[in-house]
Amino acid sequence: MGDILVGTCSWTDPTLIQSGRFYPDWARSAETRLQYYASQFPIVEVDSSYYALPSEKTAGLWVTRTGDRFVFDIKAFRLFTQHPTPHQALPKDIRQAIPQELAEKSTLYLRDLPQEIADELWRRFEHALLPLDSAGKLGVVLFQFPPWFYPGSEQRDYILRCKEKLPQYRVAVEFRHSSWLNEKNSERTLTFLRDNNLPYVCVDEPQGFRSSMPPLAETTSDIGLIRFHGRNREMWEAKGVTATERFNYLYCEDELKEWIPKIRRLASATRQLHVLFNNCYADKAVVNARQMQLMLD
Repeated sequence: MGDILVGTCSWTDPTLIQSGRFYPDWARSAETRLQYYASQFPIVEVDSSYYALPSEKTAGLWVTRTGDRFVFDIKAFRLFTQHPTPHQALPKDIRQAIPQELAEKSTLYLRDLPQEIADELWRRFEHALLPLDSAGKLGVVLFQFPPWFYPGSEQRDYILRCKEKLPQYRVAVEFRHSSWLNEKNSERTLTFLRDNNLPYVCVDEPQGFRSSMPPLAETTSDIGLIRFHGRNREMWEAKGVTATERFNYLYCEDELKEWIPKIRRLASATRQLHVLFNNCYADKAVVNARQMQLMLD
């Protein structure tokens, strides 16, 4: 049985802090909040790295503020997962180096950038994670691809290029279009991930949408991952809502119990299983993570 690490996909979400129901009164700074979080859970997913490149300095601080066995999963920068990226998300010197015709666009895609700029962004991202990796605290780098990332040879090749760009790190893959696991593509998708030692990210999320991935409990590597996004159907694909509103959902005990046998089975097939709650609205993720810990104990 592999280690089962239960945690959440953020420790600094504003609604969590504002709720006043998780952090003690003395945990008011970035340092003390991470220290307290790490005293409660053995793992966290860093969501901020999706919105902007992390820095080596910040990663070094995360190392010193957590215990020896604490694990960070890092969400890949949005540009690398083929999401549209606003100019302000890029470092200032990179923005200044972008050709004028690109600077006039409201958002950028990785394919838009000159190769030397794209390579530099990959290099900075890789270097920023070195303190975590050197300390043995880096779990996986999560590539959550967009709903318009459909199965095909071009997409599979791109996933492999992402792995090649981060050769010393573990790249995990989360899909957001159901066609990756439909009757036609399911076996090919899972075989592709296994053949390339890429962890498949299992999900629990609202069903019935084209973006809905089924709640399949499957492993394709020695590290397993499950991300609980909540089951807020009304907000899942609603237009004009924030991510916080989309993940506003508290799992009931019976819904969590559905996953207990799946979690134990996945843990028996891996050396480490990451169970992460992404329903980060107020204290809902930490409440459900604590419930899951108790159920598994």
